[in-house]
Amino acid sequence: MRDAHASLAELRARIEELTGRPGRLSEVLDVAALSYRTGIPPETVTALLAGRRVPETSLGDRVRQRLDFVRETRRRPDGKRYSLDELARIAGTSRQWLSEWRRSGLPSLEHADRLRRHFGLPAGFFTEDEAEALHAALQPVLKELEEKADPLAPLRTPGFYRLARRAPHMSPRKLQALAEWAEMITERNPADEDGL
Repeated sequence: MRDAHASLAELRARIEELTGRPGRLSEVLDVAALSYRTGIPPETVTALLAGRRVPETSLGDRVRQRLDFVRETRRRPDGKRYSLDELARIAGTSRQWLSEWRRSGLPSLEHADRLRRHFGLPAGFFTEDEAEALHAALQPVLKELEEKADPLAPLRTPGFYRLARRAPHMSPRKLQALAEWAEMITERNPADEDGL
């Protein structure tokens, strides 16, 4: 298996290249949102974004810390914090088992997965080390940055490729008409937008 820090370093370098902010990603990216998504404390996210190594945590410590993080950051619909009884019900277990989980840091996979799914957490939320979790959370960020850097990316579809292959056989008049049609349908006019 590849070292998580090496994979994160490659991803970080690509994001730095796309943002033009080498060594300053915590100024560009939303550290709080990355922390919320991964369960990693904001100061750890900042350190990893800067390329620093963070102290290794044991699996038990990570699981305990992230369970507490979920309890502190995810709220019931009324805005109040979930009780241990409520979390135990969500996990499909007892409060005693959940308390033991918090002490030992060793959940059953089934119960941890129920909590994860209930709160919409990524796979591996409770168990991935910090570098792995941040790497996974940065993947959609990289995708969005790459799409912005390449505005033609959405046009790279089979339909557009078929159209492009026909272009050499089209007359200049037809090409001009096609360009005008494309301009017309892509023109931004909020009054005309009907979900297309």
